[in-house]
Amino acid sequence: MVESASILLIEDDRVDIMTVQRALKKHAISNPLQIARTATEALDMLRESNALPALVLLDLNLPRMSGIDFLQELRRDPKLRDLKVIVLTSSNEPNDRAAAFRYEVEDYIVKPHSFEAFAEAVQMVIKDVLED
Repeated sequence: MVESASILLIEDDRVDIMTVQRALKKHAISNPLQIARTATEALDMLRESNALPALVLLDLNLPRMSGIDFLQELRRDPKLRDLKVIVLTSSNEPNDRAAAFRYEVEDYIVKPHSFEAFAEAVQMVIKDVLED
């Protein structure tokens, strides 16, 4: 894993942001974490950046622009289309899952209710994706 490879978390819920931060810390994942509260903010950050993140963690239920709409925009953009994305959401809807995989996400994780289960899920997929 490249230590300097950053992770972009697109999440509007403050508690979920803190939970991801705690999960990364618990498993000694020291990659820099950038946070965007909306999909439009994330697109602006990505388009203006010279150094793209190694991984995007994406919630689907976001204000103004949904996570699925974000994925559609991301895959249309030649600069951003190859970014690795893991959906990290509370939605267990089959339609959401199918839509996310149509846009070639690496994985789709329904947020577990316990911190321990959440931390384990985050650790497994992040290490797996970043070590590829």
